[in-house]
Amino acid sequence: MLVLSPAITSHQPELHCFEVMGIQRFYIVLAMLFVLVREGGAVTFTFVNRCTGTVWPGILSNAGSARMDPTGFVLPPGTARAVLAPSGWSGRLWARTGCTQDATGKVVCATGDCGSGTLECAGRGAAPPATLAEFTLDGGGRNDFYDVSLVDGYNLPMLVEPAGSSAAAAGSMTCAPAGCAADLNARCPAELRVMGGAACRSACDAFGKPEFCCSGAYANPNTCHPTAYSQVFKSACPRSYSYAYDDPTSTFTCAGGRDYTITFCPVATPSLKSAGPGSTTTPTTTPGVTTDTPPEMPRPAGGGGGQGVMLGDNSWLASLATGDASSSPAASRLALLAAALALQLLRL
Repeated sequence: MLVLSPAITSHQPELHCFEVMGIQRFYIVLAMLFVLVREGGAVTFTFVNRCTGTVWPGILSNAGSARMDPTGFVLPPGTARAVLAPSGWSGRLWARTGCTQDATGKVVCATGDCGSGTLECAGRGAAPPATLAEFTLDGGGRNDFYDVSLVDGYNLPMLVEPAGSSAAAAGSMTCAPAGCAADLNARCPAELRVMGGAACRSACDAFGKPEFCCSGAYANPNTCHPTAYSQVFKSACPRSYSYAYDDPTSTFTCAGGRDYTITFCPVATPSLKSAGPGSTTTPTTTPGVTTDTPPEMPRPAGGGGGQGVMLGDNSWLASLATGDASSSPAASRLALLAAALALQLLRL
């Protein structure tokens, strides 16, 4: 039997006290880390680029919604980036393609350009045509509402996947993957094609008629119906918005508080041009802005490259990669602050 010396046994109460204090500090640090990481960002959007070229995501907050930071950034092929969304955020997300910098230093993008002239969109939206992901977080009934919209046209495939969604949910409008994985540029009617086939306009943008724009006498769901043009989009991408009153088959709902993955170029393989005919932009090398040619979309080997969900006519909701996600600037600052506080507590 092991017998402790008096010198050791005399210190047991003191050692026990230090152990309790250490455990208390440990749990305090954990609680502070949790609060700091989640504060100001109840939801994480993870942007994934599965294109073979660089894209430049843009973010626009709706009026009355807190701004998300950043509002634009560069996303090289095969990478991902996590961005924290403020609680109750609403707005839209998209990808710009073919971004270059001209001789004056102005950043210009072939599609989805937000007109800010910089990497950040800073409160400006995407110029059509552009594929849009739209969100209202923590809305009615504390639910999230989201969709992928082709109402403003299309520039590249995009899918939205809620955390925890599965193949079983693919046929549902409740917390299921949404979006458009088809190459609509290849299917685009000639009168809607722009930039040498790099994007596809909506009929509203191309012709401006009320029946295409759901305006004037057509500004209600009883008079505004699908057109031959919107049906081209809908047949290829049945889980996306094709015209203004396409809500019943296009708006998805999840219980609030979950994270989302936005994947660009999940499967389809269109070839996008860097700029339209007659472009005079001169690419230069600057931090954060690359001059890659726009993405050519990869086609996964073996008809999808993994597990996934088939959605409608030749659309494939593949399992979305997470890539090498890097923290947003806000998340990095919170992590540094949490680390500093943790060190101070442990020194007590």
